[in-house]
Amino acid sequence: MRVYKYLMSRISQEGAIHLTLIDPDKVNPEEGAEIALAAERAGTAAIMVGGSIGVTEAKLDKLIVEMKRRVKIPIILFPGNITGLSRYADAVWFMSLLNSTSTYYLIEAQALGAPIVKKYGIEPIPMGYIVIEPGEAVGFIGRARPIPIKHPEIAAIYALAAQYLGMKFVYLERGSGAPGPLPPEFVEKVANMVDIPVIVGGGIKEGTVAKNLTKAGAKCIVTGTIVEEVEDVEVKIKEIVKGIREGALERMQNVQR
Repeated sequence: MRVYKYLMSRISQEGAIHLTLIDPDKVNPEEGAEIALAAERAGTAAIMVGGSIGVTEAKLDKLIVEMKRRVKIPIILFPGNITGLSRYADAVWFMSLLNSTSTYYLIEAQALGAPIVKKYGIEPIPMGYIVIEPGEAVGFIGRARPIPIKHPEIAAIYALAAQYLGMKFVYLERGSGAPGPLPPEFVEKVANMVDIPVIVGGGIKEGTVAKNLTKAGAKCIVTGTIVEEVEDVEVKIKEIVKGIREGALERMQNVQR
């Protein structure tokens, strides 16, 4: 559990961390490695690799091998299917899409992928994955019933179920390219319900947004689409990491009062 312990140690020390998501279908190996290196310099804690569409093991392998030549931080698989597994990764979010209407995304894909994870010796990190409206591509592909944005209490009980099932993290996903991030009060409702770290992703493009979500209780902030859009990845991620650290500090100060 080396990567899990590393993540929990960083969260304990810093209050919250940043994770950079790279889609292997949208970058070539050299571009992906450059993004990963810039993210590492900017303070991201780990690189997540995955996507909902067009990901193959061959693409993953080439990208991860190139990234591992350049960065020292862990590379964690974020698979949309069993094709999203690579022997070269350090760990995998071994996740169940909790609000999917398909048993495939709840448990069947995991059962098919489990022997591969064991064979390759990839560290599995159990995670409950919850898609919030609009859900975007991941919601459509995963046959999810996206949680209404007006009902964070529904996401909260799903998250608590994930904790009680033994999952180590819960991920609130608005969807890659979402028109906006989750409201802080939504995240706060979920974070107050569980003891495991809450990961938040989708629509986060500004340091102030990352700050507010972290202050509300997020322990991990994931950004992906933004690194494909900006010219200077390092500057943008530094801005978001700064926001995360400020939000974590304010949250801890509020707890102490």
